[in-house]
Amino acid sequence: MPVTLRSYEPADFETLHTIDRACFAAGIAYSRRVLREFLTQPGADCLVALSSDGVDGDRAGGAIAGFLISESEAAEGHIVTLDIVESERRRGIGTALLQGMEKRLAARGVALVVLETATSNEAGVAFWQRHGYRSFRVIRGYYSGRQDAYQMRKILST
Repeated sequence: MPVTLRSYEPADFETLHTIDRACFAAGIAYSRRVLREFLTQPGADCLVALSSDGVDGDRAGGAIAGFLISESEAAEGHIVTLDIVESERRRGIGTALLQGMEKRLAARGVALVVLETATSNEAGVAFWQRHGYRSFRVIRGYYSGRQDAYQMRKILST
């Protein structure tokens, strides 16, 4: 499926917040305040994926199908979240967002990318592994003090 990637725009905020709340359980999904902080902090970056189907409001290019937020400082990057609208999953959108963001991070001098994913999220773990991420530790109680997470990392090729 063709997908268009573009940088986050402030007008996207409510849609991104709605998608995040649909992707994650209460207590794990980000509040408006926390999501806004991730989007506006120094070193933050956000790519938005537009599906080729339909129109999002008055925007040409399609509806927002997903997004990826990262942050970076010096040579280390961190993937904050990768959210894909449920009806748009398994169409290559997550891969497109990840590859696009890894290119952006590498262009800023990032050599190592780290992320966290729930140990119970088998599909998520498999996705990250397919893209070269490897678990290097378990963080107990990472999600709301109840759910463990794998911390995973990938060295970006230069």
